[in-house]
Amino acid sequence: MQERQWITDRRSELDTLAEQLTKQLQEVQAERDELAIAERVLNRLAEQALADAATVAPASAKVAGRAVLLIPHRGDAADEGALPGDYRKILAIVREADGPVQVRAVGERLGLDASVRGKLEPLRAKMTKLADRGWLHKRGDGRFTARP
Repeated sequence: MQERQWITDRRSELDTLAEQLTKQLQEVQAERDELAIAERVLNRLAEQALADAATVAPASAKVAGRAVLLIPHRGDAADEGALPGDYRKILAIVREADGPVQVRAVGERLGLDASVRGKLEPLRAKMTKLADRGWLHKRGDGRFTARP
């Protein structure tokens, strides 16, 4: 007789535990559903923030596995704030000059070792890129002026 009572009591305990676990599982599933919705909302907000930032900040792309900064065309950008900092410095130096400037003079103002030609080539490439995008004008003699 005791064994039957023990079995009945144990079955009752397990039924109660099963009800509690079922309720807890439903609560967990409801919270997981809420988290999935929150994650979708956050992803949409992040995508929108990236899209908004892309209109303000320069875009980057991958070339040969390396991140490369894309310099916007002058007409596409609201102002020079869309340019990366080093490009803004170059533009400011050229604008401050009384006339056309050589890459060497800009390099000296930036603190580059102008006596080593190799040190100026990356700067020349940046200035040429600014000219190609309409921010600077590259003259036939290789010097640069600021566009009005």
